[in-house]
Amino acid sequence: MPRHANAADPALLPALTDREREQLEALLDALPAPLSPPDISALDGFLVGVLLQPKPVPEADWLRWTHDFDSGRPAPPGIDLSELHALVRRRHAELGRAIVARRWFDPWVFELEPAGNDDEVSPSEVVLPWVAGFAAALERFPALQDSAGADARAPLATLYAHFDPADLEDVDDLADEIAAAPPAETADDAVEDLVRCTLLLADAMQPRPPVPRQRRPADRR
Repeated sequence: MPRHANAADPALLPALTDREREQLEALLDALPAPLSPPDISALDGFLVGVLLQPKPVPEADWLRWTHDFDSGRPAPPGIDLSELHALVRRRHAELGRAIVARRWFDPWVFELEPAGNDDEVSPSEVVLPWVAGFAAALERFPALQDSAGADARAPLATLYAHFDPADLEDVDDLADEIAAAPPAETADDAVEDLVRCTLLLADAMQPRPPVPRQRRPADRR
């Protein structure tokens, strides 16, 4: 009997190609009301926020939010989510491998066109959809923020600093760190911060056990 997709070993799930990422984006965009899917950048940040929780989040608890960011409701009759969810699982697995290995990954962040000829897109505007998805994960799964120690405060503040202060809720305890967080000078810097803060949070919330030192064999005389 073939294994169910949910039981697939994440280590064996291949990373998405650019074409498959575009396919996932098209599937998200095509979902009908009343579903309210995230855009693909917010989805990516959401998956990272799920993966950084101090304890693994069961798939049944997080996957439902990937097609309906408002309430995680089931799809209406006749809407097949199997292809979308298969692609989401693969991105979740890819990000999970990078986080466990403390390895660089490419966040799904995209260039934005300025609203007018004289307007400039700020670094925060470029990464804000990703950060909003990350924040949505922490809202739905608050264990990370509730148990964040001193090592987690600075990376959390760096991410939340991309929000307009008026839009920040439930992070009053980080207000001083957010105010002190240096703004990214370029979009590239802001994207690098996404990865850097992710890996710092992984160290804080999911510390790896120390590698035992190998004993040197005794000299033989």
